[in-house]
Amino acid sequence: MSINKRIQIDVTKLMMQGYKLELINKKIDHFRIKIQGPKDSPYEGGEWTLTVQLPFEYPYKSPSIGFVNRIYHPNIDFRSGSVCLDVLNQTWTPVFELQNIFEIFLPQLLLYPNPSDPLNEEAAKVMQTSQKEFEKKAREFTKQYAMKNILKQKNSLGYKEEESDLSDLDDLEDLEDLEDDDDFSDLDF
Repeated sequence: MSINKRIQIDVTKLMMQGYKLELINKKIDHFRIKIQGPKDSPYEGGEWTLTVQLPFEYPYKSPSIGFVNRIYHPNIDFRSGSVCLDVLNQTWTPVFELQNIFEIFLPQLLLYPNPSDPLNEEAAKVMQTSQKEFEKKAREFTKQYAMKNILKQKNSLGYKEEESDLSDLDDLEDLEDLEDDDDFSDLDF
């Protein structure tokens, strides 16, 4: 089975834009990609890894996308990393490119969560009752699950990690039973 030309073009465009892709099983239609949390959001400063599976029918059928590391967001399933986004699930058209997903659609989703259409009911309820509490929890998850690799990289370059960066996460009741290395990379999206 050969990969269609559009997949090759869209993946090449991503790489030319500076995105780092890790092919899964050496296939261009199944890869991991890293994105940064948008500025002025509780996800700012975080780096998330996403799995992308492009169907053979791409671009006529939308890609499957899931977050590998955990994120606290009403429209992203906490356990599987699945994303609830109309443009991926219902209104996808062949006019869209992969670049649109990572430069427009996902950053917009992170900036403007929709608690009325949740995959994470708990995050949606918290967001609807207290925006401040929601943002606090989202920042805690960002520190716990999306900054640890950045901190490791800084440490390997000789930067000193400040004690306060992650110390306040040790006593979070919600996170006690979660393992740091839980990355869901073995799940199919």
